[in-house]
Amino acid sequence: MVGERASLGLDRWATRVKANAMNPTPPDILAALWRQAALDPAALAQISLTGTEPIQPSSFRVDAAAQTSIAASGLAAVEIHRQRGGGAQRVAVAMRDAAIEFRSEHWLSIAGQPAGARWDAIAGLYQCGDGRWVRLHTNFPHHRDGVLRLLGDEVAHDRAAVAKALSTWRAAEFEAAAAEAGLVVTMTRSLAEWAASPQGEAASSLPPVLIERIGDAPRMPLPPAAERPLSGFRVLDLTRVIAGPVAGRTFAAHGADVLHISAPHLPSFDELVMDTGRGKRTAALDLRNANDETRLRDLAARTDIFLQGYRPGAIAGHGFAPEALAALNPGIICVSLSAYGHLGPWAARRGFDSLVQNANGMNDAEALAAREDKPRPLPCQALDHASGYLLAFGAMAALLRRAEEGGSWLVRVSLAGTGEWIKRLGRLEGGLTAPGLTPAEIDAALEESDSGFGVMRATRHAARLSATPPRWDLPAMPLGSHAPEWRQTSLQTAQKQR
Repeated sequence: MVGERASLGLDRWATRVKANAMNPTPPDILAALWRQAALDPAALAQISLTGTEPIQPSSFRVDAAAQTSIAASGLAAVEIHRQRGGGAQRVAVAMRDAAIEFRSEHWLSIAGQPAGARWDAIAGLYQCGDGRWVRLHTNFPHHRDGVLRLLGDEVAHDRAAVAKALSTWRAAEFEAAAAEAGLVVTMTRSLAEWAASPQGEAASSLPPVLIERIGDAPRMPLPPAAERPLSGFRVLDLTRVIAGPVAGRTFAAHGADVLHISAPHLPSFDELVMDTGRGKRTAALDLRNANDETRLRDLAARTDIFLQGYRPGAIAGHGFAPEALAALNPGIICVSLSAYGHLGPWAARRGFDSLVQNANGMNDAEALAAREDKPRPLPCQALDHASGYLLAFGAMAALLRRAEEGGSWLVRVSLAGTGEWIKRLGRLEGGLTAPGLTPAEIDAALEESDSGFGVMRATRHAARLSATPPRWDLPAMPLGSHAPEWRQTSLQTAQKQR
């Protein structure tokens, strides 16, 4: 394997950082996010970032990414509260708390029993016949069954059988065949290979958050202060798995009325719903049904934020493209999550965090830093969690800009773009020797609440606001537990009626 890497022109230590001092500090990282969103830099005086990295074992700065993405969303909420007349307050984010929240799905327990995320039996890394690695994501049944069909009808749902079948494939060819079949598989690439690929070139141009004005609408000044920063704002949450639901959970933590919409015919992971469903109501609509599509259109016409994270084109195909939503509801904030971004040949591909960090060189780079031959994943789903907080940050930045400039807005975040952002933060020599999180530290960051699944222990939000502490007023519930309707008159509707 080392010889193969050498034949690709890769040096084992070519990507090592000479000194940690070359990397931007967390305040610098946060300030760059804030400037890129065109927000008032004076707000940065209200933030306190404590702790030192590394905490989780990685050569990448996943802990700095955790702290600054969570801090950006918390500071945006504080700025909305201040501009509503609620007064200034401080935000504090401890790096260790942020690192714990970046693995929130792992710490969950119900009635004292662990309920964290689990992987399918054949998900993970395999070496193909050409010596290259591929990673399979088979947690959804249709992705699992599709991979098995592609490998051959006789291949069993068993790691040994899958490994034997993949030994007859070249990695790049299997990746391409899987993509053609609508499945989720990536070949492990080096940082250099990804950067030289068409999709890597496209991803390198993506900012962590892209905020665009997509339509005209009058200014919508922020309403008078309420108990919490986002009280009265409505969010439609059409997302699954981790990144998008984390964004919805963040809006709910700051008081928004978040209505999660699922589809009864689509698979889901209860353990993730438990973690990310806190603070939300959850309803089910089937957009293949004309009446349900009409109900969603009515909800979208009266929301402030429309958050969606389905595969590119899926929601737009039902008439809910950002431009259509802006025509339906001038002033709306459309928030879109994708795997690989809206540019490049992979723009329409499905994807998940584990696949993107495998394709974009991060797993190979971690293995090189650890002097290992097998690709090494990041210690957490860092692309997912960072993307979730960046989505929330971008949406709140758009609310602030709508108040000043008017307009309808589109916020884009992609897992690939988030990966490029984390890469640009630099590397930590010796980061892989970090001790990780202790059980006592994790336990101190958990809180207990009721839920529709039983008594739950789950992570508290890591952003501590001095005047409006984040909290989740509603318990996590099974999907479809509520009616698809709004609870109150929205601030946006009230503003339009003035």
